[in-house]
Amino acid sequence: MSSVDSPQAWRVVAVAFTAMFTTFGIAYSFGAFLLPVSADLGSGRGATAAVFSLTTLAFFGLGALSGPAVDRFGPRRVVLVGAVALGLGLLLTSNATSLWQAYLGHGLGVGLAVACCYVPLVAVVGGWFERRRTVAVGVAVSGIGLGTLVGAPAAAALVDALGWRQAYGVLGTGGVLVLLVCAVLVRPAPLNVDAVHVPLLPRLRTRAYAVLYASGLLLSVALFVPFVHLPAFAESRGAGAVAAAALVGIIGAASVVGRLALGAVAGRLGVLRTYQGCFVLMASSFLLWTGDPSYSRLVAFALLLGVGYGGFVALGPPLVAEVFGVQGLGALLGVLYTSAAIGSAVGPPLAGGVIGDGSGYGRAVAASLVVASLAALLVQRVRAAAQ
Repeated sequence: MSSVDSPQAWRVVAVAFTAMFTTFGIAYSFGAFLLPVSADLGSGRGATAAVFSLTTLAFFGLGALSGPAVDRFGPRRVVLVGAVALGLGLLLTSNATSLWQAYLGHGLGVGLAVACCYVPLVAVVGGWFERRRTVAVGVAVSGIGLGTLVGAPAAAALVDALGWRQAYGVLGTGGVLVLLVCAVLVRPAPLNVDAVHVPLLPRLRTRAYAVLYASGLLLSVALFVPFVHLPAFAESRGAGAVAAAALVGIIGAASVVGRLALGAVAGRLGVLRTYQGCFVLMASSFLLWTGDPSYSRLVAFALLLGVGYGGFVALGPPLVAEVFGVQGLGALLGVLYTSAAIGSAVGPPLAGGVIGDGSGYGRAVAASLVVASLAALLVQRVRAAAQ
């Protein structure tokens, strides 16, 4: 019989890592598609950036449904739904003749695929561990960072070689095959963290949860702006397309360091203090994007933002479990991640509108710095709200 903290548990971590590597690698590569899609479909940057925002809105927002669904239907069926959504979504996107089709295909299709692999598999991994839950979740979600590292420059190379439509066809075919294998290999957790034995609503109404939610929302408004607009900004300063897209990959690579290293730091300083420090680091990183930065300074920005982002993602589930308990963890995380859904839906399109023809980057970056700083100040109140 399978038990927690066993070799079988680490095999489930590997499956979760692979699923997140695949889905987030595709979703976060959108910056490489922004300009060619915009040019082909005759849409502005703000309207085209909304494709990514709808994707993040879907995968964070639908987490409130996919988290409880994994308990009711099991992880295999949920991941299979994600595979189908990914394939159909990118098929529609690659054949889009107007922007609304990209909204539907990429926004809903890719968004649902990520939703079926993120919150559900984080909850499943959490249920396979007791002693090493923080480390296991950190390893699993590091797939997000490595997927971003590989996905963004790989997508840029595919777009350059094949065009954006065929590039999405290749990504869709490969992604579906990987998720089908993940669905076969995943196993339900022996500790069912999504079985709600403790009432959920009273915990959602606490001040601690409200502060976590509000700070996550504000941070997400700023956090996802670079995923969409940083490559185009770098190109406007003379960087090549692949080098510009690689900046998003650097965010992903640095996030792996954040997920793993800051998990160890949290063991010494505490999960909450380390989580709060991630907000400060991300807000401060935007200072490096202000003015007229060189490519090397943009690399430094991507590195610092990525480390903080990695810790933010990896420490969220253990923090929620620490403050509110593991029962109903999938539902607690699913509701919390709707804050990221709203923030990511607002930030990139607003930034695209401010940027316009490229003359408004400075204002968009300054606004991102201010909003991220407000989030960093707000999250410091989590301890007081919990008391």
